[in-house]
Amino acid sequence: MKTYRIGILGFGMIGKVHAFAYAALPYYSEPFDATFQISHVATAHPETAEKAKQLCNAETATTNFRNITENPDIDIVHICTPNNQHFEPLVSAIRNGKHTYCDKPLTTSLTEAEYIRNILDTEKYTATNQMTFHLRFFSAIQKAKRLIDEGQLGRIYQFRMAYLHSSNASPLVPFKWKHSEFGGVVRDLASHLFDLTDYLVGALDSLLAETQHAVRKRPVSKSNSDLTDVPAEDAVTILVKTRNEAHGILEATKLATGNEDEMRFEINGEKGSIRFSLMNPHFLEFFDATVSDKPFGGYSGWRQIPCGGRLERPETEFPSPKSTTGWVRAHISSLSNFLHAVTENRPASPDLLQGIKIDRWIDAVFRSAKTQSRIMVE
Repeated sequence: MKTYRIGILGFGMIGKVHAFAYAALPYYSEPFDATFQISHVATAHPETAEKAKQLCNAETATTNFRNITENPDIDIVHICTPNNQHFEPLVSAIRNGKHTYCDKPLTTSLTEAEYIRNILDTEKYTATNQMTFHLRFFSAIQKAKRLIDEGQLGRIYQFRMAYLHSSNASPLVPFKWKHSEFGGVVRDLASHLFDLTDYLVGALDSLLAETQHAVRKRPVSKSNSDLTDVPAEDAVTILVKTRNEAHGILEATKLATGNEDEMRFEINGEKGSIRFSLMNPHFLEFFDATVSDKPFGGYSGWRQIPCGGRLERPETEFPSPKSTTGWVRAHISSLSNFLHAVTENRPASPDLLQGIKIDRWIDAVFRSAKTQSRIMVE
């Protein structure tokens, strides 16, 4: 039985989630014909790298990503670093033939994304790769995909998607890397909405975007009240049209006071509608417009489908199909999807090409907001 050795780059919140997913994986997925060992962890500072090493029971802590991406003993590379630190490790991992699991967004510029697209071809990269667009791995969202693919909604007319946080609402929140020019809600939150649009509704044809900078200055840090400029946007609203002529509104914001991690959508079609809320992920709501509303309303109406922990093989329904599901569970399913593809020597989805597509759409958002014009997208 092969043991895959894993290197994790970055060990902030998302790096810890990736590591935790490995620990929990045996309970949530059917057995693999392989084992997995987190052997290397890289962070920006020796002390944090050492803490990560101890937490993961890894062999090696390092501050140099090349000790992982260029290490012949490493099979799988996880890229969990801040957005502007994805590009060089990605290039190195690709050129060294590593299986790659990359958090979103893929890069922070269209130039970098197109460079990655080029080397995927020129380097004849055949290793398994996947983006961590974990939201599509909620059981309710997979149920939504199934209903759409079965034609239960018919032709899709309109849709609304929103990702609502409140973390930027207070001007007293100190500056963090997500307030920098490579942070912002377009890359952090709207990237997920783009992926779900592509997954559930279809590829984009065009978009018109407007960004909002509500807080222009923030304290330098918790201990330094001096103010520094904030280049990142706090909110974005995007009007989109898909190639199958569905019209949608995407909203991503960190100004939505009263919201914590709320992602919700509603998709309306000729035969029915679906809606979902991340704060109530046990259920997918479905409306069947073909059911008569006579007499006295008939049997028409919204129906809650209890998706919960009901997943298909190779996932398990641990601890119970009726148990409520959560954000980390979707990450575990996303990782399981990737690792089954790795061990079966086949492609995974959503892959790096999906990341490149989303980067193109992100670039179009910024161009549209700057020119106040509708942009055609690829």
